[in-house]
Amino acid sequence: MTAPRLEIRLDRIGHNARSLVDRLRARGVSVTAVTKATLGLPQVATVLAAAGVSGIGEPRLETIAALRRAGVSLPLTLIRSPMPSQVQQVVAQADISLNTEPAVLAMLSAAAIAQNHRHGVILMVELGDLREGILPERLEGIAAGLLGLPGLDLIGLGANLACQNGVVPSETSMAQLSGLATALEASFGIVLPLVSGGNSANLPWLLDGGTVGRINNLRLGEAILLGREPLQRRPIQGLCTRAFRLVAEVIESNRKPTLPWGDCQQGAFGSPPARVDRGDRWRVLLALGLQDVDAAGLTLPRGMTLLGASSDHLVLDTGSVAVPVGTELVFDLNYSALLRAMTSPFVARTLVGTMSGRSGRGCRVQAGQVALALPRRPGLIETDPSGEKPDRLGHSGRSRD
Repeated sequence: MTAPRLEIRLDRIGHNARSLVDRLRARGVSVTAVTKATLGLPQVATVLAAAGVSGIGEPRLETIAALRRAGVSLPLTLIRSPMPSQVQQVVAQADISLNTEPAVLAMLSAAAIAQNHRHGVILMVELGDLREGILPERLEGIAAGLLGLPGLDLIGLGANLACQNGVVPSETSMAQLSGLATALEASFGIVLPLVSGGNSANLPWLLDGGTVGRINNLRLGEAILLGREPLQRRPIQGLCTRAFRLVAEVIESNRKPTLPWGDCQQGAFGSPPARVDRGDRWRVLLALGLQDVDAAGLTLPRGMTLLGASSDHLVLDTGSVAVPVGTELVFDLNYSALLRAMTSPFVARTLVGTMSGRSGRGCRVQAGQVALALPRRPGLIETDPSGEKPDRLGHSGRSRD
């Protein structure tokens, strides 16, 4: 098989999605699955549809168009504010878009009229994280303008927290969003069918018994794909945390000094040179680099430490272990590493498991920890399934990524 490659366990993604859909449905909350970390891969969307999600959310029109071409029938939501230069495509491709700007709403209206089409709008409200969002005191005025625009339907309110500044969704912020929805309905005599409280960061609040109020939708990506909540990157009880594995091949293996010699300045990406002499140790070079992955977001095989990364190489210390050239090393990934690996044209993708949306063999769910139950292949060194992540100095600590 080619390397580097991402091995994608569709059955595990389906298990996570179905588990979250069922848990949130019990609270009266639907799930919009955010698939940007998989670049809108149609096979993943098919699994999510089978698992019962209510729609797919994507920030880019290119992936929405790809999902359309693949025949995905779920409602597709553009979860990034539309660019004025793309309003025609937004109306043509997306069923719904998240919006904050009156000028863009006017452009969407004109595009909808020209295409004889109706387009759904969710107005995003600023609740303190300071990324996208309308300040609450401006919401009623912008909603009034939107309700007068032909071709557009105000279908709900939304909020986003914990992305820009890590502001934690709380009882207070969710009650505020619920109150704003109720106030808009009273002011204009309308019904807002959707109040989207946020993303995977809302799960601790919701699953710990938070007051739902008017919140009836969450937009979930990391929780479905990686089985973790993004506030502290803790595993979510009962979910698979290893639906993705990155495989890379060893292209050099040598015992070398740990201290460089010569006049040392900064490395290719500004990294300082090594300054600690630890004697001669085995190290490997991998055919994988920063053009392919966020190296800091990788969980390494036990006993290995990250020495550095450049555009096309990853350098690992393997201690006293000589790893043969041609060996494949397997890494778990955090969200940032997954996003970059999926985006790289140099990383192949291998789909594993069923597309039924139900958990398949190999996902052992116990207390939020998942052990890999695939047969080991010759020449393959895997990450430790305990979830411990060695740091750059070789110490082990519970992974928060």
